[in-house]
Amino acid sequence: MSNPVKAYLIGGGIGSLAAAAFMIRDGGVAGSDITIFEALPVAGGSLDGGGDPESGYTLRGGRMLTTDNYECTWDLFRSIPSLEHPGQTVYDETIAFNELHKSHSRARLVDRNRFKVDVSSMGFSMQDRLELVKLEEADEKDMGDSAITDWLSPEFFETKFWYMWATTFAFQPWHSAVEFKRYLHRFMKEFSRIETLAGVKRTVYNQYDSLVRPLQHWLQQQGVQVLLGAKVEDLSLTGDASTVTAIRYVRDGEAFTLQVRPEDLVFFQNGSMTDASSYGSMHSAPARLDKRDSQGWALWEKLAAGRPQFGNPAAFNSSIPESWWESFTVTLKDPVFFDRMEKFTGNVAGTGGLVTFKDSNWFMSVVLAHQPHFAGQPEGVQVFWGYGLHPDRVGNFVAKPMAECSGEEILRELCGHLNFDYAEVMANANCIPCRMPYITSMFMPRQYSDRPLPVPVGSRNLAFVSQFVEVPGDVVFTVEYSVRAAQMAVYQLLGVQREVPPITAHDESLKVKFDALIKAFK
Repeated sequence: MSNPVKAYLIGGGIGSLAAAAFMIRDGGVAGSDITIFEALPVAGGSLDGGGDPESGYTLRGGRMLTTDNYECTWDLFRSIPSLEHPGQTVYDETIAFNELHKSHSRARLVDRNRFKVDVSSMGFSMQDRLELVKLEEADEKDMGDSAITDWLSPEFFETKFWYMWATTFAFQPWHSAVEFKRYLHRFMKEFSRIETLAGVKRTVYNQYDSLVRPLQHWLQQQGVQVLLGAKVEDLSLTGDASTVTAIRYVRDGEAFTLQVRPEDLVFFQNGSMTDASSYGSMHSAPARLDKRDSQGWALWEKLAAGRPQFGNPAAFNSSIPESWWESFTVTLKDPVFFDRMEKFTGNVAGTGGLVTFKDSNWFMSVVLAHQPHFAGQPEGVQVFWGYGLHPDRVGNFVAKPMAECSGEEILRELCGHLNFDYAEVMANANCIPCRMPYITSMFMPRQYSDRPLPVPVGSRNLAFVSQFVEVPGDVVFTVEYSVRAAQMAVYQLLGVQREVPPITAHDESLKVKFDALIKAFK
């Protein structure tokens, strides 16, 4: 009898966690034969949530979910038991939560006069409409590494649609036109309701508590070993790069070499959108770090050198000014700010989604989630999150770039846009800013060959699962992309006969097309 397959996963983000789950559920691999290596002291990758009510909570980001898309994500979480509701899955509890807390934003855009902008119209000219159609219908092969600005005129970037679409998905004008086109197709159903965010679904808590923790708990129950503080520094490959033969990693200062048999599997999370993140405080700005400080891209760069089938990391990580922004998490111990915001927006916390200050130099947005937003968050503590897409620009109310601001200065800028009294609404606030130099690196203009396939051509036991692989027709900067890549890779390497859930073609539905057309002409 042959020895069972062993699997080694490099990186503890959602892609690796999902791959481990699919191997157990659909591939017949024993959990005890799966090992995950994570360099950080906690798994979850970019789906994070940390801190506490005393030192302040932290969230680097928040990912949008829908139930009209995210086919592979919900396929996975229909199998993962809830941590809080016996007999329910994570999918069940998420659906039940969203039945109680429906999104319907009443203050999606706010102007310089604190006026809630009427967003029933997208603000398109006929030129905008024609250019959008041309972009939507373009062939990706012809588009190459062109930017959105190569396809749309300057006036487009002043439309209400752009303000809403850009801040919902974090697009910049200089980002990839291919990715923008993919979003227009994948989320065509959201196009006709972008002003209310009615299609957006939320998890019960932040996505670390709601998705990562139950998934990790289930994996560990199955016997999966998660090695925290274990940094993989190199892979040994056969001469034709088809097979991994060894993994070299460092843990607690000690170097290890793990031999990998030809029948074993290796899954690598190449690249990281939250690599080299740094936190500030109420009194200090975040440190300016890059990949040299974290070495988070080093392994992919090493593997890809001279091996074009493994992609081209330089396309994504070579221009921090084009790929970074800054977020901030605010912990409050009195309800004044939430009360004032709910009165101003007309939305109870958890129903409004992003409030974007469209005239903000920092292009700043905030979102008030349903409370509690963290498991174990005490009564009387509230948490909200925000971000600025242009942190290199000088503020409207604070005379310095967001990147140089402390948490206190960021809150003063926010209060300026809202015309709130800082001393009144932020008396006990703790704002922790976070600089993320590569947060939209996967949106960078790229050639088709810059991203490896989940299982590169010719590979026998190595797969790539991340935001930096090529999954035709799907969109990066989503949980779904990592989960889909993981499912594709597992099924291909293990020969699983079950079909990967196909991408729902909303963009081919006559009704969805008609709704989008009506919205475009409002």
